[in-house]
Amino acid sequence: MSSNQFSNLNSSNPWLEKLFKNIKAVIAIAFIAIVLTTAFFQVGPEEVGVIVRFGKYQRTVDPGLNYKIPFMETVYKVPIERQQKLEFGFRTTKPGVRTEYTRRGTMDESLMLTGDLNLADVEWVVQYRIDNAYNYLFKVRNPEITLRDISEAAMRQIVGDRTVNEVLTVGRTEISSKLQELMQQVCREYSLGVKIEQVVLQDVNPPEPVKAAFNAVNEAQQEKETLINQAKAEYNKVIPKAAGQAKETIQMAEGYASERVNNAKGDVARFNALYKEYVKAPEVTKKRIYLETMEDVIPRLGEKIITDQKGNNVLPLLQMQLTQQNKSTNGQ
Repeated sequence: MSSNQFSNLNSSNPWLEKLFKNIKAVIAIAFIAIVLTTAFFQVGPEEVGVIVRFGKYQRTVDPGLNYKIPFMETVYKVPIERQQKLEFGFRTTKPGVRTEYTRRGTMDESLMLTGDLNLADVEWVVQYRIDNAYNYLFKVRNPEITLRDISEAAMRQIVGDRTVNEVLTVGRTEISSKLQELMQQVCREYSLGVKIEQVVLQDVNPPEPVKAAFNAVNEAQQEKETLINQAKAEYNKVIPKAAGQAKETIQMAEGYASERVNNAKGDVARFNALYKEYVKAPEVTKKRIYLETMEDVIPRLGEKIITDQKGNNVLPLLQMQLTQQNKSTNGQ
């Protein structure tokens, strides 16, 4: 059917002409609606919109109602204000009050070799925020996968520089801070557009096949530390006491030595003084020394018998002493 024939058909049939006009109006309205719906878009309060035209970056728009050229521009919404996280060694299957986790398929990323050639099963969480939407979208392909690889590589490097005891016990806080610092440094070098806000070591355990042996070693080490502490306590109780006694004995000996030396010096000084006096008057000094000596010796003799040169007065003195002894005995 030619166009003239179609026009003649429409003019001869008013109903078909009216239907044709209605179809045109519907198509026009649908086209306008599609243009309006594709031209205007809403950006959420935690997001920014990155607009590209035929794949080339054009601009970044803020939250709210925005406009783009239909069919020519495309918008990517990036949640820059939302904190996101990556889980390593486990996955959250059911968040909420009673959060459920699974470890299926995560052993390859959590099993690590420590610096002393032991194995440790490390679980950790990386919390990050996108701080540059352009870099996040266009500088690195698959930024989330790249960030996961960065975190795993950095954790293996840090754990590989430490012993298994440090990883399991005292080194957890240091490992977290070191991992955050190293990840942020690599993200800046790659222009990833990500800010690492926190790294949390969720759990660190020995691998399941050697867990029993590892626990036995830990118990032995704890017992060793207990015995060492007990020995130190006993040492601290005995050694200071012995040291005090030794010091006391030394001080007593030093005091005794000082006393003997001082007495000897005094005797020497006294002898020198007597000698000086003796030199001045020998006979007087001899007599005085004799009298002083007798005064000191005679009271220690007990019963004394004094006679003259002929011995004539001994018996009366003995009789008198016997009489005094009898009187004292009878009186008792």
